[in-house]
Amino acid sequence: MRTKKVLSVLLTGAILAGVLSGCGNSNTGGQGQAADAPTQTQETAGESNSSAEDGIVDLEVWTTNTGFLPVEKDSVTYNFYKDLLGVGIVQPYVEWNGGQTYSEQLNLKIVAGEMPDIVQFVNGMETGLAKEGALLDLTDLLPEYAPHLWESVPEETWDVMKSYDPTGEGRIYMTPNMIDYTRHGAMIRQDWLDKLGLKMPVTQEEFVDVLRAFKTQDPNGNGQADEIPTGGRAEARWMDYLFSMYGIAMWEGFPQWDIYDGELTYAAVTPNMRDALEFISGLYQEGLLDAETLMNDKAGWDGKVNSDQVGVFFQWAEQSYMYATNIYNATGTKADWSILPVISADGYEGFYTKKPTMGAQYGVKNMDDAERIEAAMKVLDAYGNKELRDTLDLGPEGMTSSRGEDGTLKKLPDDKTTQENMVVKPSDCMANVDSVIHLLELTGTEEDKWAVDKAIQNVKDVQQYGRLIAGDGIPSSIYDGYDDIENRTLYVEYASKIIAGEWPIEKFDEFVEKWYASGGEEVTNAARDWYAAKNK
Repeated sequence: MRTKKVLSVLLTGAILAGVLSGCGNSNTGGQGQAADAPTQTQETAGESNSSAEDGIVDLEVWTTNTGFLPVEKDSVTYNFYKDLLGVGIVQPYVEWNGGQTYSEQLNLKIVAGEMPDIVQFVNGMETGLAKEGALLDLTDLLPEYAPHLWESVPEETWDVMKSYDPTGEGRIYMTPNMIDYTRHGAMIRQDWLDKLGLKMPVTQEEFVDVLRAFKTQDPNGNGQADEIPTGGRAEARWMDYLFSMYGIAMWEGFPQWDIYDGELTYAAVTPNMRDALEFISGLYQEGLLDAETLMNDKAGWDGKVNSDQVGVFFQWAEQSYMYATNIYNATGTKADWSILPVISADGYEGFYTKKPTMGAQYGVKNMDDAERIEAAMKVLDAYGNKELRDTLDLGPEGMTSSRGEDGTLKKLPDDKTTQENMVVKPSDCMANVDSVIHLLELTGTEEDKWAVDKAIQNVKDVQQYGRLIAGDGIPSSIYDGYDDIENRTLYVEYASKIIAGEWPIEKFDEFVEKWYASGGEEVTNAARDWYAAKNK
């Protein structure tokens, strides 16, 4: 068979998957929460490593799962992918937890020599995997065996992927995550503002006054002082908008690289960060920031938002409908989540961070099995196939989607007790404003149309506040040899203790000094070298 012969040639010299036990040192994000994910079923673990008698190759694919059921052989979702792509996909349940538990569990699999066939990268792990020879070289495979994906990604984005090659040879080991729109923003309860007779805050003073009103004037109307004006998650994450007002490039709690004083600089060590931490600490001391902010995991913080207690939170704009419907289902209240404009802090120009080339998204296990490689390429190609996009995003009819009287397939509301995880969702890693709005228009029922329509408006509204940062697409290889800096170890310690009031703001200067002395100087030089080469 010609395909197998070509693949065999391309795979000459490939490193077998069995050598992967050396990958245990790849980055896991330094986030040490204990894993409590259910172990994969014996069926899932075993069947993914063999070809079926009907010629269908089964692949084990690890991607985000925020609480849905696993995908096992012969399940509804397995058959959906088998019929649509000609590939069987299985996926054990691995708790996502903001990527923390996922990265820990994936690293354990790799150390055991059981790397899944396709993996989603998180927290910079791709560099370590590529260095160890754990990832398949996709350079020559993509144009021939994943033409839809190859042609849908701009050449400059593939060039970014080539820059991630740790050997410096410009080979492609990863596919990109392309989110060409402003995805994140702070959202505020417009219905709470209306109830209390308050206008949308614009200045920092107005914003603090609104938080105080949310805390003291019972806007949820239950007669209890249970309102949480705002908050976030552990490691000072998911409250980016409190940093954004100070012109800090931040991505879900991870400080980014941007231009400060005319040079590419890590946002965490700028005067902007010092002022932001001082402001946030003041909110915490006054009780305007959730007292458990620095302990909340995703489930804990989402639970507070969904129980009609939180006035302002930071999230993907398109997901506002899910939080609104969760509140409605729990309390009967139709929460009106609206985009909060970037608050104006004196002396700063704020923005929400936009990163079209967010980095590497998926990689394939290094192997020499031609049939399995061909199957993996079919999966990757599906992400760029426009004819399959809606079908893949909506999922199996009867489980995650249903067909209306007009014949249109629409996405059903999430039900994590009955729905299996959607493994291949193009909208998760290749999206723009139009595609996001299109998917929202195919989402929900007449009963929750109010929430979906507001989410569409939020996606539109947040675009005006986004700004592309200079460090978009920067490779994690700049941190080579400096895992603590990549994992934000020092930053998290100082930021958390300053916010909590354990340390005075003056300790920030000590942090900056230690950061540069512990490798920050070298990392900064590497980042600036990358930026200079990119802009030649």
